[in-house]
Amino acid sequence: MSDRSAVLHVKGRVLVGPDDARDELWVVGGKVTYDRPATARDVRTVEGWALPGLVDAHCHVGLGPHGAVPDEESEKQALADRETGTLLLRDAGSPADTRWVDDREDLPKIIRAGRHIARTRRYIRGFAHEIEPADLVAYVAREARRGDGWVKLVGDWIDRATGDLAACWPREAVEAAIAEAHRLGARVTAHCFAEDSLRDLVEAGIDCVEHATGLTEDTIPLFAERGVAIVPTLVNIATFPRLAAGGDDKFPRWSAHMRRLHERRYDTVRAAYDAGIPVFVGTDAGGTLPHGLVAAEVAELVTAGLPPVEALSATTWGARAWLGRPGLEEGAPADLVVYGQDPRADVRVLAAPDRVVLNGRVH
Repeated sequence: MSDRSAVLHVKGRVLVGPDDARDELWVVGGKVTYDRPATARDVRTVEGWALPGLVDAHCHVGLGPHGAVPDEESEKQALADRETGTLLLRDAGSPADTRWVDDREDLPKIIRAGRHIARTRRYIRGFAHEIEPADLVAYVAREARRGDGWVKLVGDWIDRATGDLAACWPREAVEAAIAEAHRLGARVTAHCFAEDSLRDLVEAGIDCVEHATGLTEDTIPLFAERGVAIVPTLVNIATFPRLAAGGDDKFPRWSAHMRRLHERRYDTVRAAYDAGIPVFVGTDAGGTLPHGLVAAEVAELVTAGLPPVEALSATTWGARAWLGRPGLEEGAPADLVVYGQDPRADVRVLAAPDRVVLNGRVH
């Protein structure tokens, strides 16, 4: 279906929600409808199990190993996501200006968090604004205005003086910064590997924590009580042993810490889920990881102990509701993925979509 004058008929099982399956939907003018069009001349039919377009709630379009990449590379990243059915991206920090993507109906939709905000010399070179605590509120305000309702902090990183992970910001600085973001209508998330940064961030009012490998039995109830979401990025956490090996000589404490966080990663995620903490799918694609890894991350969440339908929700119905974007409701943009088998029975089906429909066009 190359243009919006044609009508797409999706039949089989349309998974509108975890407990709402319908027999068919129609795509008319790029929008979803459940009313059969009366005078459709050019109809294309697709059969299978349909889901809302998948969500990667932590990726980085426009980011490469050394910082911003050219638009041509950003386009390849976005296309890699589209080919796997990932049609909504929360870009959790990028130094590149990717607003041009919004004008492309053939590329996934992006919700931006502006550029990372990090402490001086406490993050990957070329990725972030590197500042001191006195400037944090001003930079948060700047990125809140630049983003699409999110701001991304680097909550902890290796401290060369101690040779281990350590919190980047004093409590009073993050309290003021998060309050300013909320005043401007933006939510705040933070990169956090370690344990020590979490309590201050949550008690300061943060909305989400990325990775969250440092969650413990002391902080899990706090996250659950405050409704703070986590995006575990388990496909990224899988790289911890390799990273740790590279630091054995110079930072042995850090390397040992990273290995411990990796070893208990599945237990951490399962404990968070069991406590009622909202868990969403994110891959950390961009930088060093390729795009298009959502299916692998969903499978990792199942390995960690999430029920398959909950892992699916973390990249479909639940993720879209959390981000304030529609799924397969009447009148919503027709962003959906069709599979040859039921993904609720085996989430590995997500790795091989039969059809990807973005803005009503079949790719």
